[in-house]
Amino acid sequence: MRVGRVHNVKISSREIQRILNSDGVRDYLVDRMQSVEDAAKANAPIDTGAYLSSINLRVVYTDRVVARVYADAPHSLVVESRTGNLSRALDAAGG
Repeated sequence: MRVGRVHNVKISSREIQRILNSDGVRDYLVDRMQSVEDAAKANAPIDTGAYLSSINLRVVYTDRVVARVYADAPHSLVVESRTGNLSRALDAAGG
């Protein structure tokens, strides 16, 4: 059995930060979360339409790029607790 050479690896926090905020990571996250938003809207319960129209995708930057799908109608927490719509949409999109 041949043993390979051992290489030293130095991790650069600055470079990791650059990658986590890159256009490529943002585009990947937006693409994935767009599927979640689409599924959430397709399966949203509709009474007045307020919940459905409050489902949105937002990209924010913290220490890295973050893509979130959320519903912000006043009764969204009640809808989610009864239906699990956003959770099921996330599962349907592959988590």
